[in-house]
Amino acid sequence: MPEILLNGPVGRLEARYTHNNISNSPSILILHAHPGHGGNMNNNLSLMLHKFFSDNGFSSLRFNFRGVGKSDGDHDGSEGELADSAIALDWLQNQNPESKEYWVCGISFGAWVGMQLLMRRPEILKFILLSPPVGKYDFNFLAPCPASGVIISGEKDGLIDKDMVKDVATKLNKQKSISVKYDSVKSADHFFTNQEKKVIEKIKKYISPS
Repeated sequence: MPEILLNGPVGRLEARYTHNNISNSPSILILHAHPGHGGNMNNNLSLMLHKFFSDNGFSSLRFNFRGVGKSDGDHDGSEGELADSAIALDWLQNQNPESKEYWVCGISFGAWVGMQLLMRRPEILKFILLSPPVGKYDFNFLAPCPASGVIISGEKDGLIDKDMVKDVATKLNKQKSISVKYDSVKSADHFFTNQEKKVIEKIKKYISPS
């Protein structure tokens, strides 16, 4: 998989991309966890997500936020990473102008960034949030949330209160025409260490319930 360098707001953004040759195939943007916790686009979960979605008919893009890996700039912790994500989504759309659906999949900090992006970009129709850091970051901007999706937490998450995450899913489900599923991975920590395959299994069940 060749390296791609996107023209980001403060310089280059290191990325990897897999294209699906079916013109109207869905497209997904994968956002990694906080770099302060070792998050980057080459973590096991990020790699497995990219492969899973690519193998299941998606055009898939993952990238390093500013200041991570070969991406230029410095970690911002908020608006900077949101701007990076908007550039990445623009690039993904340019590669897939006929895509039938655009999805965002975020891990922890990436989940928070991804939902802010979703609120600004109506073309994103589905989301996958893995260990969204509810309580650490404010998710009250999801009022209302315009898209459906799935939220997955680790049952043994020591960084966030999974009941608060469940409350977000419950709140979002009260909206008309919106369906947000909640699930948890037994014995998994916040980053699903050594439990990545179970996360993939739950996502597979979500996108192909039959």
